Amino acid sequence: MATSTGDDNARLVLPAYGRGALSDLLPAVLNALGVADAPNPLGLAPARRACVFLVDGMGARLIERNAATAPFLAAALRAGRALSAGFPSTTAASIGSLGTGLPSGASGMLGYRVLVPGTPHLINLLRWDAPVDPLQWQPRETVFERACRAGIEVTQVTAARFQDSGLTRAVLRGGVFSGVESLVNRVSGALEILRDAAERDARALVYLYYADLDAAGHVSGVASESWREQLATVDATVRELAGRLPAGTALYVTADHGMVDVPADRRVDVDEDPELQVGLRLLGGEGRARHVYAKPGAARDVLQIWREALEDVAVVRSRDEAVYEGWFGPPEGVTDQVAPRIGDVVAALLADWAVVATRREKLESRLFGMHGSLSASEQEVPLLVFASDG
Repeated sequence: MATSTGDDNARLVLPAYGRGALSDLLPAVLNALGVADAPNPLGLAPARRACVFLVDGMGARLIERNAATAPFLAAALRAGRALSAGFPSTTAASIGSLGTGLPSGASGMLGYRVLVPGTPHLINLLRWDAPVDPLQWQPRETVFERACRAGIEVTQVTAARFQDSGLTRAVLRGGVFSGVESLVNRVSGALEILRDAAERDARALVYLYYADLDAAGHVSGVASESWREQLATVDATVRELAGRLPAGTALYVTADHGMVDVPADRRVDVDEDPELQVGLRLLGGEGRARHVYAKPGAARDVLQIWREALEDVAVVRSRDEAVYEGWFGPPEGVTDQVAPRIGDVVAALLADWAVVATRREKLESRLFGMHGSLSASEQEVPLLVFASDG
């Protein structure tokens, strides 16, 4: 039986859905831009234009621990606040919540890899590697679509490869897509769009995305020099962007999740553990947050086995328990269409542990930095707010 260490991540933090979660951010921004019926639980001040800059993997706790590397971000965080990423704290789910304004249980964006109900297959919601129509998977209006309907000019500024991706079509559809490769050019492009809107006194929303910090953490860990170099780049970029905003513009800097380094001796390998394979049909999710799909009639046995095997390193729940406890948002928001996508058993890892599968998930099992669970290091993401003086 695995045993956890008693560190800061040994306690689970349920997301503050509807009060201060990532899913609350874009609706609040719309309210600030004058869409009166959009909820604003974050209390964002009115603005004519907004830029939302999402830095993949930049957890609030990581900024605090690296204040010397990112002094501008750290000072802004002390003056700002943290939001809850939502569960699971992973890019596909968090971008889904950001783009729809809904928790994962309502958006259906339930993790890195989840079951396609009625089939024997999983879909990777980041890579969209199954023949599933994104608009059928997530049919609800996105926040960008709602903004366009309200007369707000919406532009996404990110890597060109994301333009026609399944994830974009599912949760970020609406407005104009601007494919730009370098961060420097993305920032200059975003500022040009905002300045043009300011000259016309038009309402505008620009979404800016950067992935390289997350990539460095996955490969080398959040204690690595390469990760700190990326954080320093983000710090300088935010400082520049905040200092060049046109009049009447607000900048909101946030992230989709934090990250935890997972040592080699803190990994439970399903592919090398016959006990964890009993009754197992499919293994979804990722190392820090697992969807476990049982063979017909085996769900109860799988739940008991996983609870006993992981009792000191993970919180293990049945689907119904996880939904009832609010892991995926308010229970009433988890629709009948979405519920079967959730594992029969759901596991949220504690401390610096992970459940890997070295044969069926060769690439993911080699990652050093991981995320997905309900720890503070993964859940707490920054909300840094900057407004132009004009």
